[in-house]
Amino acid sequence: MSESSPARPGLTIDELQRLIGRIYGAKDAARGDAATFLWFVEEVGELATALREDDQDALAAEMADVLAWLVSLANIRGVELQAAVERKYGHSCPGCQSAPCQCDPTLKP
Repeated sequence: MSESSPARPGLTIDELQRLIGRIYGAKDAARGDAATFLWFVEEVGELATALREDDQDALAAEMADVLAWLVSLANIRGVELQAAVERKYGHSCPGCQSAPCQCDPTLKP
């Protein structure tokens, strides 16, 4: 994924999902969810590499790539990410129902 002008301030998850759909929707649909998932995982690997390096710009770019590929997967599968995030994390931790989270830090919340 190449870098271009930054997204406008205040871009919502819904707006990002529509933007990614407009830019890549046809290609993503043709590729399908299995191949798109492989690209997503590749980007997660690149994010892991960036986390070990001392380059904030590269780290930010890889985080953006991971998010974009996740949005592509959501588009292919018909998941409205903003609604899903609001349902699961909209008010508190889904594990302990507290904000901030009170779950045991050694366990996945």
